[in-house]
Amino acid sequence: MVNVALLCPGQGAQRVGMGKDLAEAFPEARRVFEVVDEALGLGLSRVMWEGPEDQLTRTDIAQPAILAHSAAVWAVVGPRLRAQVAAAAGHSLGEYSAYVAAGSLTAADGARLVRRRGELMHEAGTVRPGAMAAVLGLETEKVAAVCRDASGADGVVVAANLNAPDQTVISGDPAAVTRAGNRLKAAGAKRVVPLKVSGAFHSPLMGPAATGLEAELGRVSMAPPAFPVVATASAEPVREVAAAKRMLAEQLTAPVRWVECVGALAAAAAGSPRFVEIGPGNVLTGLAKRIVNGAETVNLGTAAEVRAFLEAA
Repeated sequence: MVNVALLCPGQGAQRVGMGKDLAEAFPEARRVFEVVDEALGLGLSRVMWEGPEDQLTRTDIAQPAILAHSAAVWAVVGPRLRAQVAAAAGHSLGEYSAYVAAGSLTAADGARLVRRRGELMHEAGTVRPGAMAAVLGLETEKVAAVCRDASGADGVVVAANLNAPDQTVISGDPAAVTRAGNRLKAAGAKRVVPLKVSGAFHSPLMGPAATGLEAELGRVSMAPPAFPVVATASAEPVREVAAAKRMLAEQLTAPVRWVECVGALAAAAAGSPRFVEIGPGNVLTGLAKRIVNGAETVNLGTAAEVRAFLEAA
């Protein structure tokens, strides 16, 4: 039955030790880490497994690390799971992992792309510093309206990550983000939590990064995905290479429309999806449970989780 909705995590899911047990347990996974290390010309797997944490959390390191972990899991479970996947989606950088799983990108090309993506994002944040904050307990529509009103001559702020009906991340110039945060608290938000980031991701401030990334994508060979990948910038399924590249570049300045993406995944799976998250953490399956009532979820990130899945399959 084709009812699996594949989920690929984004930045923030990284942790020291990630993927080490997979490499030790499964030769297919170990080979992915070796390929990515070679492609990047650095010992990424060593940083993933041993740290230090401050290096792993760097944008240009965290992004390929998370992609490598997701790709390593997929190398093991993909042969069993591929025929059941109705569609896939990844949160921000996870969209690249989704294209690796769909056979559009090799793990090596995906890792090179997201490393460059991380560098471009960091550079854009250095030229024009930005801020982000998570807004909890207020509807997305209200958050977006407050952001529009809070944008002014000293900066812009937008709703950037639409993660759940009552969980939205705002992004933009620091003064505008602070102003919007104060107004959102007054409007009834339960909490407004500043995030530790190196730039205003998924906002107009990432324009230079999007331009640079578009050029990088133009040089990379991609194949049509074996199953649709729902783009976070449009919340629409993508089946063609040209659209995939366009959406990957656009996502840097566009909001992550995650609630709509999960809805599109559910529709692709005929309304009864089994959400399977591949890679580190369980953030996306947690969001799926909040978005889709009674959602069935599976996390495949550790060797124990993968082994249990294979034994039950």
